[in-house]
Formats: sequence, structure tokens, C-alpha cells
Amino acid sequence: MGKKMMYVLIIAGFFIPQALKASKCVTCHKKITPRIVQQWKESKHSKNDVDCSVCHGEHSKGIKDIDKLKMPTPETCAQCHEERVKEFKAGKHALAWVAMKAMPMVMHQPMQIAGERGFKGCSGCHKIGLKTEEEIKEGKFRYGSGSCDACHTRHKFSVEEAKDPRACRTCHMGFDHPQWEMWSTSKHGTIWEIEGNTGRAPTCQTCHMVNGNHAVMTAWGFLALRVPEDDKEWWNDRVTILQALGVLDEKGNPTERFEAVKLAKVARLTKEDWQKERDKMIKVCSKCHSKTYAKEQLESADKVLREADKLMAEAIRTVKELYKKGTLKTPKGWRYVPDLLQFYEAKTSIEQELYVMFLEYRMRTFQGAFHMNPDYMHWYGWAKMKESLQKIEDEAEKLKK
Repeated sequence: MGKKMMYVLIIAGFFIPQALKASKCVTCHKKITPRIVQQWKESKHSKNDVDCSVCHGEHSKGIKDIDKLKMPTPETCAQCHEERVKEFKAGKHALAWVAMKAMPMVMHQPMQIAGERGFKGCSGCHKIGLKTEEEIKEGKFRYGSGSCDACHTRHKFSVEEAKDPRACRTCHMGFDHPQWEMWSTSKHGTIWEIEGNTGRAPTCQTCHMVNGNHAVMTAWGFLALRVPEDDKEWWNDRVTILQALGVLDEKGNPTERFEAVKLAKVARLTKEDWQKERDKMIKVCSKCHSKTYAKEQLESADKVLREADKLMAEAIRTVKELYKKGTLKTPKGWRYVPDLLQFYEAKTSIEQELYVMFLEYRMRTFQGAFHMNPDYMHWYGWAKMKESLQKIEDEAEKLKK
């Protein structure tokens, strides 16, 4: 169709190309939000005539009918990226919102701290998870779902940005999951920093998003727990930890929290699920290392976790004994004692130390091992677990007296 004929049709009102529809938005927004317009112009969306209205809908009266607009959700993206959204929904990132809301301590926090609507605090990272329509409406059009754009940030939505390991570090850092610090100071991360993205050093995406697959999942899960455990001694330690999480009751039976763990997939509840993810990782590692070496290294990290669980279980049993003897009283409204998932809402100093031992030091011990960072595994993890255990035992003796 020639340009002349196209404009005749436009005047007649029969046909409006996407590119011209976009200019209506751009005319205003290059004055109101010029950087957003610039980012969109740099995107593949712009080059493929995917304009503002495709994702946000349309309005014609400025601020007067702004309520007509919507914020995109994964379903919006699925119109063009159906396979990637399907993969995302099968991975643990999609469950991040559910996992956050399942934590008992979240309900105790002021909204500004948990940050449910403003995406500060916990929700600043957990917003990547899927939400209900009601939850999205609560945040109104300003926030949207915060899922796909957690990695492909607005409005450039760059694939190259999301493929860079630095895109992961906002969330995968800090207190309970310093994967960025571990990886970036490991030999893998050091090579990447020196050479750049040559492909020689594996990045987060190399190992956890093979060939761009968005179904991110790991063998051990966030809690590094699996059910059942064949090693009887390890299983006894695991039961102690699971009881302190409120996932198993005193008799070893599943509680309502077991269902939350199952829903959020923060642990592996069958041998098959665990082995499936382990086999994937061995395959990834074997692209650079021999399969034997890859298996040995991963199994060595498993053994580190086993030793960490021994220390963790010993500390939990020490605190549990204080409750059994009546030295510590069950806090009002608590169903499980000690309760590791109350985090910093713990009512005694000894339990505050217990939660830090679990959420910071145990995490650093096993995560450091799997991310090939010896210093994190040992000094930031294992050594600190030993220190915490001694503090807990000392405090327990004082409380008994």
C-alpha cells in the first residue's frame, strides 16, 4: 500500500497504523515523562511498532480519564512472549510474592517496612512473583504487577540488560542470600569481571536460566531442605529444623505451613523433584568440567549442608529444652516454639541469635559452598554458626540458673 493511499484511508477513518497511534502518546509524554519516551524509543518495542497503547490501553482527555489506563501484567507480555511467560510461571520467581506473604513475621510489620504497595522492603524484590487481580488493583495503575519488568526494566525492556548478572544483584545480595557477593568474588565471577562477557565464566543466567529458560529452580530450594532424607542422622536433624520452622508438628506430622512450603516450592518434597534439578545442574557444569568433577563438587556442597544442619539442630534443641522446662514461656499467639519464621519478632535474645544463625549463617554456609566461594562458606558461614551455637549454649545456661 502506498503512502498516499494509506493517508486517504486514515482520513476516511478506516485504518490507523500502530506507529501513528504511538505518536499521540509521545506528543504529550515527551513533555511530561521525556526519559520514559526516550527509553521506549531505544527499545525493540518501538522498532516493532509496539506502542504505549498496546500495553497500557488508551485515553484521550489527559489526566481526566487516566483511570482508563492499565499497568501491564505477565498476561500482557504473553500476547507476544507466550513461551517465556509460561516458563516464568513454572519457576520460583513466579512464587516470590506467595513466599513473602506466607512468612508470619510479615504481618507484624508496618506497611512502609514490608512495603507491600510501594515495593520497598520485602516487596521490593518479591514483587517479581505473580499476584491476584485484586492485589494488582490495590496498588492501582502506578505499580502494576512488577513481574517481567523486575529484570527487563521499564521502558527499554532490554534482553541484554536481563542477561547481565548485575541485573540479579539487587535481590540476590545481602543478609540471607548474598549470591551476588559469593559469585562475584568466586573464581567464576573474577574471570567474568576481568574478561567481560566472553562466555568463559558462567554467570547467574548460565547456570539458572539455561538457553534463556525463565523457569528458574534449584535442587535444594531457598530453605535447603528436602523430604524425606535417607541418611537417618541427617533426617533427625532435618526434622528438628522443620519443627522449628513450624512445618512439622511435635509428632513429625505436616502442619498447615507444610502446605505453604509446598505451594511456594521453597523446599523439595520428593526425591524426584530434587534429582530433576540436580541433574540439570550437572549437565550445565559438565559443559566446562568433567561430569565426574561436577558431581563431586555438588556432592561436596551437600556434605557441607549436612554438617551445617548438625549445628543448627543442636542449637534448636538447646532452645527447645528451655521451653519444655518452662524457662521460656510460649509468646501469645505463637503455635510453634521456637519459631524460626518469626525472624526478628522473636521475644528473647537467645531466639534472636537462633534466627540469625539459621537465616544468615546457615544460608551463607551452604550457598557459599554451591557458589564456589570458600571464604563465604567458611568464615562468613560455618565459623559464625559455631560462634552462634556457643552463644546460645552459654545463654541457655544463664537462663537455667
